[in-house]
Amino acid sequence: MKPLSETDIRDSFVNATRGEIERIPLPGLHEVLWDSREYLGWRDPQARQRGYLVHWSGDTPVGIVLRASEVALSHGISAMCALCRTAQPSHQVTMFSAPRAGEAGRNGNTVGTYICDDLACSMIIRIAPAAQPMHPDPAEVISSRAEGLLGRVNAFTADIMRTA
Repeated sequence: MKPLSETDIRDSFVNATRGEIERIPLPGLHEVLWDSREYLGWRDPQARQRGYLVHWSGDTPVGIVLRASEVALSHGISAMCALCRTAQPSHQVTMFSAPRAGEAGRNGNTVGTYICDDLACSMIIRIAPAAQPMHPDPAEVISSRAEGLLGRVNAFTADIMRTA
């Protein structure tokens, strides 16, 4: 992922008002390992129900505001993140919804999906599988996972930007 500045991030949000964008707390950008992620995702430390996701779509950063469900999945079951497609314990996957961009979002239309609770899919897909005769090179597996993750993130944000 190409690095993002604070201005890039604030200008990227497609489903928030200017006032909401100004109040978004940003993560420590100097700590981000940009080469090891497909998107920048973080939770609001003051309002745990809020999350944010920013990625590059071509040469344009696209950001979305997310809201985590207040209802947790049942304990003792597995759940799968729709972005990284990793099965995890249910408390590590959360239903996030995002208002659509434009008038559709102002009218209350949202898009939702299950995403890793900490929005750290980029780290999870980089957990290398053990090399085995039946599996390709672990680096190839990670590359394939990264490509799939980015495609699903692009599709999710495209759905949010679709206003009709």
